[in-house]
Amino acid sequence: MKILLHMCCAPCSVACVKSLREEGLDITGFWYNPNIHPYMEYKSRKNTAVEYAKTIGLPLVMRDEYGLRQFVAQVSPEFEKRCGYCYQTRMDEAAKYAAENGFDAFLTTLLISPYQNHEMICESAQSAAQKYDTQFLYRDFRPLFREGQDAARERGLYMQKYCGCIFSEEERYQKKPKK
Repeated sequence: MKILLHMCCAPCSVACVKSLREEGLDITGFWYNPNIHPYMEYKSRKNTAVEYAKTIGLPLVMRDEYGLRQFVAQVSPEFEKRCGYCYQTRMDEAAKYAAENGFDAFLTTLLISPYQNHEMICESAQSAAQKYDTQFLYRDFRPLFREGQDAARERGLYMQKYCGCIFSEEERYQKKPKK
């Protein structure tokens, strides 16, 4: 089965790729993350994904599009609803590419994070699959999160400190310490 794997970042990809390869699936990575800001963060995550893919022999399709202005324009002024737009935009691109390039299905490494809205990601992916007449291959990778993060650290991969958009970076600094 030929699968397109949307990669949000290299660290989240480690356990996903391992798991999918253990299933015997033919995987191609897909980089499309115009939500990541600022530019140097985008560049660090992109370059890490490219280098990681090379080291494990993973074909990687690059949609290298730094999308600050479009992202902000789409989520303004309701910044708290940005995740829906963010997920849908990336799932639409993955589904479209999968459909146009002969993949049997697509999925995303976003499904590994316990910090993401799992249900919203799935809804966005199902919607994109229907829109582009392809299949969304669901996998709940969350039980592999810690293992994947540990393996990413062992590999020396760049580990980001926030989800990706400039607003999630802002929230990172606004959080109050736990008592």
